[in-house]
Amino acid sequence: MAEARPPLVTERLILRDFEPDDWRALYAAESDPETVRHLPREPLTEPQSRDYIAYCLERARLKPRRLFELAVVLRDEGLVIGRCGLLASEAEDASFWYVLDAGRRGAGLMSEAVTALIDFGFGDLGLRRLWADIDPRNHASVRVAERLGLRREAHFQENVLIKGEWCGTLIYAILNREWTAARSSG
Repeated sequence: MAEARPPLVTERLILRDFEPDDWRALYAAESDPETVRHLPREPLTEPQSRDYIAYCLERARLKPRRLFELAVVLRDEGLVIGRCGLLASEAEDASFWYVLDAGRRGAGLMSEAVTALIDFGFGDLGLRRLWADIDPRNHASVRVAERLGLRREAHFQENVLIKGEWCGTLIYAILNREWTAARSSG
């Protein structure tokens, strides 16, 4: 895997490594129950937010780097509005995820961020396959995956406990060659 480094810049966003003070923005977004409704954990506390940023900073220094947990920042405002990331395996694939502040949804920002993340994974990191696991009740996240051309590969039944309820998982994936073909024809 190539040794690539963010930031990734799009029309409206910058995806960059977290900085120590980003815990405040992470806390502001992910302490909101609506933002984390489809995640298997409860809303973050301030100490958990600080610890998570410290963990991301520590993992970003590892070589080879396999975890890319990135702050999603509005270019014009410099405001952290979410996060997205990927975890690469030795098999040239990676799982990826995305979380957006509930108040920022509906403007296509996460589709823009995930497009940049996928471009990074396939282009800079040279990965072969990217995949995401999505709570089937998270219709907005499913729309992002489908809008970007990911294929639904699986629907697991009651395989994850989310907020005390057994829920399913959808697996969406795309191969490098599929992404490249779609980007060159589009």
